[in-house]
Amino acid sequence: MTTHVKRAYRYRFCPTDAQAAELSRTFGCVRKVYNMALAARTEAWTRQERVNYHQTSAMLTAWKKTGELAYLNEVSSVPLQQALRHLQTAFANFFGKRARYPRFKSRKKSRKSAEYTTSAFRFRDGELRLAKMSEPLRIVWSRPLPEGVSPSTVTVSQDAAGRWFVSMLCEDPGIRHLPATDAAVGIDAGLGHLLALSTGEKSANPRHERRDRAVLAKAQRRLAKKEKGSANGVKARRKVARIHARIADRRRDSLHQITTRLVRENQTLVIEDLSVRNMVKNRKLARVISDAAWREFRGMLEYKAQWYGREVIAVDRWFPSSKLCSACGTLQDKMPLNVRTWTCGCGATHDRDVNAAKNLLAAGRAVAACGAGVRPQRSSPGGQSAMKQEVSRREP
Repeated sequence: MTTHVKRAYRYRFCPTDAQAAELSRTFGCVRKVYNMALAARTEAWTRQERVNYHQTSAMLTAWKKTGELAYLNEVSSVPLQQALRHLQTAFANFFGKRARYPRFKSRKKSRKSAEYTTSAFRFRDGELRLAKMSEPLRIVWSRPLPEGVSPSTVTVSQDAAGRWFVSMLCEDPGIRHLPATDAAVGIDAGLGHLLALSTGEKSANPRHERRDRAVLAKAQRRLAKKEKGSANGVKARRKVARIHARIADRRRDSLHQITTRLVRENQTLVIEDLSVRNMVKNRKLARVISDAAWREFRGMLEYKAQWYGREVIAVDRWFPSSKLCSACGTLQDKMPLNVRTWTCGCGATHDRDVNAAKNLLAAGRAVAACGAGVRPQRSSPGGQSAMKQEVSRREP
């Protein structure tokens, strides 16, 4: 079965000095328009008035005619209009209770990016030309685009490490639902081991941040000694950002390999609905939990499962997967974190993480079979039941 999936292909590129200057001006104008539109909508809201995208678009036209903001005419108008559309989406998510109130973009902290639609770029013979630019971007083609497709949207960005990226959104006809299989797996996320599967397999935790911890600490100490705003301070800050980027790249690559293999091999994947936001409040475990990137792992698993016709089931976080014997169903009173192997009264000896994965798989199968919540031998009220995870359509 062929699914119509829009997928973003991201590449690095090396801009010329003129292109870098033009893109930097565009980033600044996008940020300025976004903040001004947000301020106008916030002020109107205090007067109990509603301002939509079309009204902010009219405001942008008026702003360009003023002498103070005449520089907005020097860049392509498409990224400015896209910034207003993104603001409209942010407000829609806020009123839909899917996100918090939109925040102003910061010159130092916010992501530098500009989005171009088909009217503002030309892609032909492997060359990409953006509006207001006479030369094509020098893109490092690390992988080819799907044959016979053209990008519908192009997003240019620069990260904190100074690297330039171009992301091309296009429909990928190569993504198809995989043949159905009876294989199912329970997945227990951990810290000692990144993942423990109900099959007994364990994935080692690479601990990417720990590998560069000493180098990162040294770079951060040097940055702390630099004068704020100085040229040396900018160089030191960029060096710290490069180390962070290297860690994030390794982590992302590892997660992509793991999630792709799991989705290809299994029809049903059962995970635990962990509250990562609350768990990182533990000062002793925050660094390790963040390095494990459980939230990013779940996100990858969900959208790849949707691509390839698989099913992801999230089990209630209060389900006692670690304290429950997967052989006889006996619930233990206590199970401290330092206990990694334990023996049940029925004589079964369990590895803590593998046992939890087996219990998650059993709960997930019950959900798939009857569609109802499953919480065996739980006496305390409250919390959510195990549930089938509804995967929303999202881009890679």
